Amino acid sequence: MALLDTPDIGGDSTAVRGEIRRRKTAKPDAGFGDGLYDSSSSSRTNSSEDDGESLNNVFDENEKEHEQEQIRAGDETQTTQENKQKTDQRRDKTSLLQYAYRASSPAHRRIKESPLSSDAIFKQSHAGLFNLCIVVLVAVNGRLIIENLMKYGLLINSNFWFSSRSLRDWPLLMCCVSLLFFPLVAYIVEKLAWKKRISDPVVITLHVIITTTAILYPVFMILIVDSVVLSGVSLMLCACINWLKLTSFVHTSYDMRSLVNLTDKGETKSESLDIELFYDADFKSLVYFLLAPTLCYQIRYPRTAFIRKGWVLRQLIKLIIFTGLMGFIIEQYINPIVQNSQHPLNGDILYAIERVLKLSVPNLYVWLCMFYCFFHLWLNILAELLRFGDREFYKDWWNAQTIEEYWRLWNMPVHKWIVRHLYFPCLRNGIPKGAAILVAFFMSAVFHELCIAVPCHIFKFWAFIGIMFQVPLVLLTNYLQNKFQNSMVGNIIFWCFFSILGQPMCVLLYYHDVMNQKVNIK
Repeated sequence: MALLDTPDIGGDSTAVRGEIRRRKTAKPDAGFGDGLYDSSSSSRTNSSEDDGESLNNVFDENEKEHEQEQIRAGDETQTTQENKQKTDQRRDKTSLLQYAYRASSPAHRRIKESPLSSDAIFKQSHAGLFNLCIVVLVAVNGRLIIENLMKYGLLINSNFWFSSRSLRDWPLLMCCVSLLFFPLVAYIVEKLAWKKRISDPVVITLHVIITTTAILYPVFMILIVDSVVLSGVSLMLCACINWLKLTSFVHTSYDMRSLVNLTDKGETKSESLDIELFYDADFKSLVYFLLAPTLCYQIRYPRTAFIRKGWVLRQLIKLIIFTGLMGFIIEQYINPIVQNSQHPLNGDILYAIERVLKLSVPNLYVWLCMFYCFFHLWLNILAELLRFGDREFYKDWWNAQTIEEYWRLWNMPVHKWIVRHLYFPCLRNGIPKGAAILVAFFMSAVFHELCIAVPCHIFKFWAFIGIMFQVPLVLLTNYLQNKFQNSMVGNIIFWCFFSILGQPMCVLLYYHDVMNQKVNIK
C-alpha cells in the first residue's frame, strides 16, 4: 500500500519546504541587546549627569552598529538557508523520481478515452491532421495542375481580363455611374419630408417610384446592350447593392421621423430613446453610407483611430494574387470541363453525375477564393480606408450544421439588412415566423435570378429555383440535426448539398443554355 501512494511526488517535498519556511521565520537571539540594556541601566546609578549623557551616546552608537551587523548576519543567514533549501529540494526530487519510475510503480491510474473516440475527439487540437490535409491537397492538386498543363497547355490569356468586345460595354459603365442619381433624389425627398413640405403618403409614393426605377433601369440597359456576361453581372451586383442601400436609407429615415413625431406628441418617452440619432437627413452621412461596407444606414458608425497603410498594401497584394488564382482555375479547369460536357438534364444520368462531381472541386476552389477576395480582403480594405470599425462581414459559416445556419453566418451585411428591414417588419405586422422566413428566401431568390439570368439573357429561373429549394433543405437539415444531435452530420450534409452538388449543377445548366442560345441565334 505504501508503494501505491508514493508516486505523489509533491508530498515529502511539501513537508521539507514547510520545515524550511519555519526555520526561515525564526527570530535571532536577542541576548546582545539585553546586555547593552543592563549596562545602560546600571549607568543610571551614577550621580553625574555628564557621565549619564556620555553613556547614552555610547549606547546609541553601539545599538546602530548592532543593527547593521544584525542585518548583514540576517542576509547571510537567509542566503545560506535558500541555498540549503534548493539543495534539499533537488535531493528530494531526485530520490522521489528514482522511486516513482521503478518497475513496481503503477502505470495506469485513471479511466481514459482514446484521442479519436467520439467522447474525446473534440477535447484536443487537430492541428497536425489539418497540416496533413494541406500537404495532401497541395500534392494532389499539384499533380492535377501538371496533368492539365500537359493535356491542354496554358489556356489563360489576356482576353480573360480585357478584350476588344469589352469596349462596347461603355453604356453599362455609364449606367453604373448614373446609379448614384437615385440616392440623391431620395435624399431630396427626405429633406422635404423633414421640413414637412410634403406629406407622408406622397413621400412613400415617391420612394416606391425611385427604388423601383433604381432596379429596373440597369435591367433594361443590360437587355438592350450586347455586352459580355461578366460586365452584366458586375452592373447587376452594383445595382442590387445600390437598391439595398437606398431601401435602408429610406426605411431608416421614415422610422426616425416616426419616432420623433411620437416623442413630440408625448406618446413615447424621450428618455428611452437616443434622441441624438434622430435628426434631419444628413448628406455627409448618406455619402459615407454609400461608400461604406454596410447595407444598413445609420447616422454614425464606429470608427477606428487611423489608417494602416502598410496593412492595406499587403491586403491589396493578396487580392491581386487570389484574383489571378481564380482566373487561372476558371480558364484552365472549369472551361474545359463544361465545354466537354453535355446538358446535365439530357442524356445519361451517370454521365451527368460524373460531370457534376468533376466540376465540383474547381468550382469549390473558385467559390472559396471569391469569398476570401470579396468578404475578407476587399471589404476589409474598404473599411480600413474609410476607418469603418465594425468588420464582422462574416462568421464561421464553414461550421454551419444546417442550411439555415449557413445563411445566417456567411454574408453578414445582407443578413443584417434582411433582419432589420424585412424579417422583423414582417413579424411586427403579424406575419408568422415561418412565412417571414419564406419571404426572406423569396426576395433572395429574386435577386439571385436578376444577377445571373439578366446578364445571360436567359430566364429559365434556375437560380430562383435553386434558392427556393433551400427552404425544404432547411427543414431537412434541421430535422437531421435534431435527430442525430451531432454537428458533423449536419455540416457534412451542408457541404454535400450546397457546394458539391448545387453550385456545379447551376454552372452546367446556365453554360449550356447560354451556348444553345448562341447557336440558335446563329
